[in-house]
Amino acid sequence: MVTDGRFLPRERLDDLVAVLRTDGRQVIGPVLEDGAIRMAEIESASDLPIGWSTSSIPGAVRLQRGTPAEARAERAFDHAVSWSGIKPWTYPAKVEAITSERDPDGSLRVRVEAATGPPLAVIGARACDLAALAVHDRVLQGGPAIDPDYAARRADLLIVAVECAVAASTCFCTTMGTGPEVTSGADLVLDELDEGFVVRADSIAGEQIVETLALAPAAPAQVRRARDQVAATRRSMSKAVQPAGPAFEPEGLRDRLLANLDHPRWAEIAERCLACANCTMVCPTCFCSGLQVSSDLDGRTSSAARQWDSCFTAGFAQVAGGSFRPRHQDRYRQWLSHKFATWWDQFGSSGCGGCGRCIAWCPVGIDVREELSVIAAPVAEPSGAQPVAVPPPPRHDGPDRIGLAYVTCLVAEVRPETADTTTLRIATDDPLLLGTRPGQFVMVAVPAFAIPPISISRINPDSLELTIRAAGPATSFLTRLSPGAELALRGPLGRPWPLEDAVGRDVVIVAGGIGLAPLRGLIDALLAERERYGAIRLYVGARTPADRLYVEELDALAARDDLLVRVTVDRAGPEWLGRVGIVTQLFRSVTGTGENVTAFVCGPERMMSAVVEVLSDLKVAPERLWLTLERHMQCGVGLCGHCQLGSRFVCRDGPVFSVAELGADLHREGL
Repeated sequence: MVTDGRFLPRERLDDLVAVLRTDGRQVIGPVLEDGAIRMAEIESASDLPIGWSTSSIPGAVRLQRGTPAEARAERAFDHAVSWSGIKPWTYPAKVEAITSERDPDGSLRVRVEAATGPPLAVIGARACDLAALAVHDRVLQGGPAIDPDYAARRADLLIVAVECAVAASTCFCTTMGTGPEVTSGADLVLDELDEGFVVRADSIAGEQIVETLALAPAAPAQVRRARDQVAATRRSMSKAVQPAGPAFEPEGLRDRLLANLDHPRWAEIAERCLACANCTMVCPTCFCSGLQVSSDLDGRTSSAARQWDSCFTAGFAQVAGGSFRPRHQDRYRQWLSHKFATWWDQFGSSGCGGCGRCIAWCPVGIDVREELSVIAAPVAEPSGAQPVAVPPPPRHDGPDRIGLAYVTCLVAEVRPETADTTTLRIATDDPLLLGTRPGQFVMVAVPAFAIPPISISRINPDSLELTIRAAGPATSFLTRLSPGAELALRGPLGRPWPLEDAVGRDVVIVAGGIGLAPLRGLIDALLAERERYGAIRLYVGARTPADRLYVEELDALAARDDLLVRVTVDRAGPEWLGRVGIVTQLFRSVTGTGENVTAFVCGPERMMSAVVEVLSDLKVAPERLWLTLERHMQCGVGLCGHCQLGSRFVCRDGPVFSVAELGADLHREGL
């Protein structure tokens, strides 16, 4: 719905702001603050940066004041993009996400929070900002999981966009196909002229504003000047000085970038990159976040705030065994390859709108256009070659919507397994939790602690079992719980073991250490329908005899005549009469393991890599060799970004993957 151009005289700009403020709306627009232009609350048109413009180069942004004699001196939007954009208002840097309370009687209540503030109106949004907002719509409310705070803020958002009359040297929206024209996403669109604004309405809400203001039609000459102005801005970007090296070519960029993940330029750029996270903080599309937990002194009441995080920070990729992206080059590669390549696989678009903020606000002046032109330089295609099609975003195997609600459950039984590992049996009548499939996990919440993902080790008719190793404060607390304690679960989450892939085939199960826990439910399911499968062989490794899990259960399984069980330990004293050595030694020379086998593997990453190598040598097909991966899964639904592996969010698209699906990513360092 588009209303033909109307005209708003400059002296009536304040009338527009006043209309936006009706119904209690908070109006956000560009303002001068601390020597820069940012989006902040305004009360009138006088708060806008009238007469100010900006210029930028890699690593530097400058404000410029027009003189009263200049024709454009009264313009309010004659500047390039503000450093902050819309994101701090639609997706704030920190919001309360989860609150939990433990009542005096011991009962636990956990609730997910959503925004409750006044509705918002934005004036001064640019085309690249709207492109970024559309990306957030797909990520935060268009996928299988919805960020409730974002959805609440977005639901009643009113947007007045401005088409760009100027562009900075760092802008490249024309390259990314997002601007400078505003083609979608706004309620009203303004083109600023010296004497006022050509206005068009692009929604019913925009039409209502035009009617309220009783605007007269714009003169044909004014409409023509507005169009010419935007066209001139487009031409100025196409004529801008190109970065060093070959031209930055977006066509086919995803494929070229993913083909160069081992390019030497990653190490070169790491020599300059400070890993300061400036680029991700000013980026209007970056959505990665973490949880910051706080509580009262007795731990009865606590909250978890969702706050911006960055793939450049040291703790972003931290797991129990250390960081899986320890080097600056790993982190820069993750950011750039996600933004321009794997975003296509996940969400069906680029993750970049071409606003250039990351270039302008990088303290060492790194220009992504230059890096892309070197790392993913266009290659000459043979005559008649067809361009590579962009893949559609992945389909989620689970429900259309993943809930974020927590269910309060009771600890019915506590069973120590080793010195640092305990199994909790959690009683529940929740049908979703009891519908868990082997290989899935839950997020476990108790007041005052982080919310860890825990694999489900057994599914009973009236309960779930969680086997937990004390690796940090939260898991240590969970292992010390007593029967009768309450905790809150969210799930089941993730992709289960594909039992259907093993029907009619031999099955090999390889577990290392705590990795036996996610496989325990699989073993139960296989034995419950034993007649559907061929030979089943279970190979278990542990650090020492004292670190073995489910000792009595393993002994009972070993006594069966329809199942082969072999156990080894890495090291042991004279009291151990069993095998000593790494787990791959148990089946390296076993015959019959190969082509008719489906294999399921879980354990430390190095152990799984070794197992994959041996099983591949034994002719187990990569599409039938299944692993479950550990990553930093903070949200469990693919919204926080911590667990990304290439084009996959491990928590949502996994944690179970086949070796064929992972491909070279399984062994690529720092990915």
